[in-house]
This record gives sequence, C-alpha cells and structure tokens, in this order.
Amino acid sequence: MNQNQTRRKRPQGPSRKRNPRQGKNMSQAVISHPPPIQEYAVRHGTKLRFVTNAAFQGVVTFQNLLDTMLMAATAVLGYDIFLAVKIRAVEVWAEAVAGTPVTTTVTFSGANAGSLGDQRLHTDSSMGVQPAHLRCAPSPKSLASDFQVSSSATAFTLSCPTGTVIDVDLTFVQATEGTATPAQNALVGAIAGAPYWRGLDGVAAAASKFTPAVYPTVII
Repeated sequence: MNQNQTRRKRPQGPSRKRNPRQGKNMSQAVISHPPPIQEYAVRHGTKLRFVTNAAFQGVVTFQNLLDTMLMAATAVLGYDIFLAVKIRAVEVWAEAVAGTPVTTTVTFSGANAGSLGDQRLHTDSSMGVQPAHLRCAPSPKSLASDFQVSSSATAFTLSCPTGTVIDVDLTFVQATEGTATPAQNALVGAIAGAPYWRGLDGVAAAASKFTPAVYPTVII
C-alpha cells in the first residue's frame, strides 16, 4: 500500500449488531402447564455381595435375582420388592486352596426369547497367592443386558468353588401398577412387613449355597 494512501475508516457510531430475538414475545417459550414427570416408581441401583459356602455350578435366573430382596407378607409368604432387574456387571473372586489353582466361570448363556444372552464365556484361574478374578457384563446388544421381569430364564451360568466372593451390580425397578410377584420358595419364620435378603439360588438361608453379606438376622 502506498504511504500516501490512507485507509478508509468506518464512521463512528453505535454498534449495529443483529438481534433476531429482539422484539419477540418471550412469553411464547413459557410452558402453560406443569412439566411432565419422567419417573415415578423407585429405581434402585445397587451392588449385592454373596459368599459361597459350597461349590456351585449351575444357572442364576432372573427370578433368583429378583428374589434376593423380599418383603414378607406372612411368616412363610414373601413378595419381590421390585418388578424388574437389569444386570450391569458380575464380579467374582476365588482364592486358591493349599496352593491348588481354582477356576471360576461366568457365561451369559440365556437362550430364551426376550432374554437371550451373548453366549460369551468368561473364565479365570488362580495362580500362587493371586485369586481368580472376573468382572464381566452381558453385551449391550444382547437382551440379557436389558430390564427383565421375574422368570425362570437364565440370567447367567456360574461355576465357582467354596469361599468365592460374588458381587452382582444391578438396577432394580419398582412396579407402578399394583402388581406383586411372589418369591419362588417359602420364607421361614419371617415377620410380616419386614424386608429380607436371599442368596442367588433363591432358597432359604439354611439350604442356600450363597450367603448375603448383610446382617444375619435379615437373611431368610
């Protein structure tokens, strides 16, 4: 640019920024009625811990998972506190006994329509002082990873030795339409109205291979 040339300056004055919303009636954005409610029932995310008092090899059903948390109606009749359950993860620790390796296995092996698992087998073995350890979850593309109601459908297959520690990471959802699902097996000496916990096999504490890690008087 030639030194003799000067830049044309814009005339001084107030800024002329555009404001397309200026002048509009802002009351149009106000909702004219109370906002909708997106959740009403209790949704409870929790981790339940169990310790096996005997070796276990078998299936854990969605009914078993929902039977872990019960409400007593009578001394022998109990109902599930929640209507549906979702598996977020299963974590297992199994310690070697007298230097002998042990193996634990979890498979999301459900084959029922509506609760089909991904059929993926997860396994680990102990070595020395290191316990066998698994943390696994059903594929998010499998139906086993979605909310399921109480049924005999397989949630996962479990194989583990005595003394195995098992954490199940679950989300429970309460019923909203007045429905109640009875526990699979009768309670023993329960107090009506009291909550109780059960093992992953759904049977009474005296016969269960799974001991819930809660205060003993609430296990039944």
